[in-house]
Formats: sequence, structure tokens, C-alpha cells
Amino acid sequence: MQTNKTKITVAYGDGIGPEIMTATLAILNAAGAELEYDVIEVGEKAYLKGHLTGITPESWDTLQRNKIFLKSPITTPQGGGFNSLNVTIRKTLGLFANVRPCKSFSPFVQSHFPKLDLVIVRENEEDLYAGIEHQQTSEVVQCLKLISRPGCENIVRYAFEYARANNRKEVTCMSKDNIMKMTDGMFHRIFDEIAQEYPDIKTRHLIIDIGSALLADRPEGFQVIVTLNLYGDIISDIAAEVAGSVGFGGSSNIGRNFAMFEAIHGSAPDIAGKDLANPSGLLNGACMMLVHLGQNKIAERIQNAWLKTIEDGIHTGDIASADYTKQRVGTQAFAQALIERLGQKPTQFAPVDLGEGKLINIKQPEQHTVNKQLVGVDVFIDWSEDNRNANILGDKITALAQPNMQLKIIDNRGVLVYPNGIKGVFCSNHWRCRFVSADANVEKNTVQTFATIQHADIYQLLQRLTEAGIDCIKTENLYLLDGQRGYSLAQGE
Repeated sequence: MQTNKTKITVAYGDGIGPEIMTATLAILNAAGAELEYDVIEVGEKAYLKGHLTGITPESWDTLQRNKIFLKSPITTPQGGGFNSLNVTIRKTLGLFANVRPCKSFSPFVQSHFPKLDLVIVRENEEDLYAGIEHQQTSEVVQCLKLISRPGCENIVRYAFEYARANNRKEVTCMSKDNIMKMTDGMFHRIFDEIAQEYPDIKTRHLIIDIGSALLADRPEGFQVIVTLNLYGDIISDIAAEVAGSVGFGGSSNIGRNFAMFEAIHGSAPDIAGKDLANPSGLLNGACMMLVHLGQNKIAERIQNAWLKTIEDGIHTGDIASADYTKQRVGTQAFAQALIERLGQKPTQFAPVDLGEGKLINIKQPEQHTVNKQLVGVDVFIDWSEDNRNANILGDKITALAQPNMQLKIIDNRGVLVYPNGIKGVFCSNHWRCRFVSADANVEKNTVQTFATIQHADIYQLLQRLTEAGIDCIKTENLYLLDGQRGYSLAQGE
């Protein structure tokens, strides 16, 4: 028998996960959601069976087939070797956009900002969450911050399309491009470029630190925020907290072909199995899923019943108060109270009206080609000899660079220490030695004076350094791209 129902993948998760998923599915079914379910096992049980990403190969097959995933929180076992399931799923399925609405439900949920109603659109695949780290010396560990132009274009364009589809009039970009001028700088630059395509939407840019402060102090001034992965992770929790309850927060993880929906909170093992958990976060994530599937009227029906339940004073323990709670209930009783109110609308909150809905589709980023010119190399070394005297190291390296290369500078933790470095700078055993062509005019210190080098020049340099007993731990090629410097300068260079 053929059905028009959409088959989705469901994971009950760990801790309170099974309880809140049971409640959520009961509400979806009672509301008439056109859904069928394939249940998979992810999380702690899968980890303990030896699947280091917390998911079995069979579950991957189900996800790939159904394309829509509703997931309860999971528990990652303590100890090394276990990878984040969320990060793995987001990157494997190309879920580039994490969308987290944050709204105040005052006075029933205590908040200092009763008019707060904002959405954070967070890049979901790149940044420091690429998880590329190396211990390079006994003292220094490195984490690579990777930002791509296509990744920036995807998330920025999605934020503008989301704002337009949901009748929001302003998009705020947050970055730290006053310090990270290349990575965050590219994000800000692409935001400004794409903003030109949306003249109907107001824009602004804030440095992430003052942006976070304003979000904590005056969150009602924001409508849509778009930002990089790490910043988005942090400020979405700030926003949920100042809204009044992290337990209400749902989120979507959107890609071109796949999508995952979840609560923003964790598995709360301390209250697992006690019928205490608030299912609202997962339920709100499920309503985002219904909108994504075009079942707007079902989502609208559920959300209005949910608001009616809240204002009627039917509350789980996490939001219970002496002033507004009339009946303190558990997880399943809250779900049942909501089901009884399906078809009703709130009278104190504004009723939800989702309309017919607008599907968000963004175009593929265009490929960009540039003229790359190899002009030098940074060689990172591990060196602790001679009381870490930069002048001794610099003189030694200078002699080894010749004949085809020359040492331009040495820095330690980003600060110039040779030549003419400031005395008294603390030096770790991790040094960056910048080499350029022997023909370059390093005195003028401008990229236009840098001469092109060959990869063979780098190989020969590394051979000379290695034969002299220098521990070369990493290299980074230095390029001009369309004549523009494609690398940062050291402090003092």
C-alpha cells in the first residue's frame, strides 16, 4: 500500500533521550504528522561496541537512505579515542548550517528580556572544529583553524535566505577579523559581498567579543546572527540561557541533501529514567523538521498547543515557579497535556502562524581561480639549545639557508625575535623561521620585492637543515595570490 508519508530516521539516544523522544513522537503522531520512522542505535551503546564515532555502518546506510534525522541527545563515554557523533554526522552529510532559534517565553519562563526573539545561524563544518591538532614540541600544541570560501558563502547566503523566508529584517555578522585578518577577514569580506544581493535586509558587523557582550546585555536588538563555528557554539548557549531555558532550545543542521534535528541540551544522565525531563527542546527541533519537510500546518498546530500548555501553567520541574505553575508534571504527562490542547491557540502568547512556508535553497558557490606565486617558506623547528638564544639560532640558520635561500625573520609564538628582536621576550622551544629567495630585497619588506622560488629550493633547504641536526617539525609555503600576500606577518615583522 502506497503512502505519502515521509520516512525519517530516529535515534532515541542516551540518558533522558528515550523519554523525550517517546513524548515527542507521541505528539507528532497525535498532531497528524505525515511521517514514518526507521529507528537506529547511536551513542553510548554503539561506542561501547567498538564504533569510535558512535554509529554503526548499518545506521549510516539508513541515514543515507532517509536523508532526514531526528536525534535525541547522546552520551560520549569518558576517556580518549571517542569522536564526537554530532561533528562526524555534520561533516559526513555536509550539514553546513546549524540554525538555533532563541525566544523568550516570559513571564511563564523567567527572563530579563521578554521581547527576545533571535536566530543564530552557525557555520557547522569548518573552523577549529575541523579537529586538526598536532603536538609539535614538548611545549607547544597546534590546532588548525580552517576556513574555506565555499563554506563562508554557503552559511552567509543561508542566513540571508533564512531571514527573507522568515520575514526578519536584519542580519548581523560576528567575527574576530581585527586579529585573524585572513580567516575571519575572509568571512567578513564574503558577508559584505553577499549582502549586496539582499538590499531589502539591513546588515551590520560586530567583533565577536563586543557582539557577545551585547547579546548577553541587549539581546532584543538582534534578529539573525551569522557567525563561524566556534563563536556560534558559544553565543547560541548564551542566547538560550538569557532567553530563560536551555531546555526549550531546538536546532536544525541543514545541508543540500540531508538534515538533522535535535535539542541543544545534553543527555542529562543524572535525571534519566525519572520522568523529569522537559521534552520541549526536542519537540521544537521536530517542529523545525516539519517546516523543513513542508508540513507547516502540523508544526503550527503543535507549537500553538505547546504555547497553550505553557500558559495554562502545565510545567515540568525545570521551569516550574510559584507564580505561574498550576500543575507540575513529568515528561509524559506534559506530552499528554499538550496533545489534549491540539487545535487550541494561546491567548497570552501570540499564536504561531507559519503560513505556507518557503523552502530555502541556496546556489552552489562558484569556483574561484587565482594566480599563485610561491615566494617563500616558513619552517617550524623544535630547538632548546644555548638557553634558547634567538641570535645564536638565527646566525646558525642564516648560514644554512644559502646559497638559494635567505632567512628573513625568526619569530616565537608570533613575536619577532630575530633579527633585532625585543630583548626579554619569553621563548618556547617552538620557532618559526621564514625563508625567502636569495634574490628578494628583505630590507624593503614588501611583497612586491619577493622573488619566486621553486619547490626544489625548499627541498634543498630542508635537507641542509636536517643534515645540520635541526629538527624541522612543519613547513608552510608562502604564496602571493593575484599579487596579494597570502600569509600573515609576525608581530614586529
